[in-house]
Amino acid sequence: MRVKICGITQPQQSVAIANLGATALGFICVPSSPRYVTSAQIQGLVAQLPPNIDTVGVFANATIEEISHIVRDSGLTAVQLHGDESPEFCLLLRETLSNVEIIKALRVRCVEHLEQAANYSKYIDTLLLDAYHPQQLGGTGQTLDWQMLEQFQPTCPWLLAGGLTPDNIEVALNQIQPDGIDLSSGVEIKPGDKDLSKVALLFQKLRSR
Repeated sequence: MRVKICGITQPQQSVAIANLGATALGFICVPSSPRYVTSAQIQGLVAQLPPNIDTVGVFANATIEEISHIVRDSGLTAVQLHGDESPEFCLLLRETLSNVEIIKALRVRCVEHLEQAANYSKYIDTLLLDAYHPQQLGGTGQTLDWQMLEQFQPTCPWLLAGGLTPDNIEVALNQIQPDGIDLSSGVEIKPGDKDLSKVALLFQKLRSR
């Protein structure tokens, strides 16, 4: 199972989290976020990582030019779109960044939001389902209605996000079967500062399943 830890801001935590077992690390490229990092900071965050770790830049309503510049500047292997990007935008981005994984995040409040997944799945590599919040794009600590996801079977791989913690991860994964999980605030001391003991506990719980 893919395990993405998002909102990394400190190089030593980046390496430690990769060593604990993460398969992907997320870096927030949204200036209004408390977890925001620049291209130069991302370069430092990925410099010492093992080669098999996916490095994901998280964007919201940025232009294709802005995304492409940051990806090429910092060597990211994936782009996560967390704003109001359309399927057509995803297609154009795919054509521009043909060797980069495209992840589209959907903030889910109801079944109708889930139905949007079909509009995107042929233009992207991976879906990410996050909890809906009217003001915040992610990292809210709110969970989705997992029961709503029990029958969710998109045509592309998908990641579960939204309020996951070491304490509830087993309950979530016993109820639904995503291809991967994404955690941010659930393994933090404060925004951008990860709690490595919580990250270690997460992987302990995952290995014991």
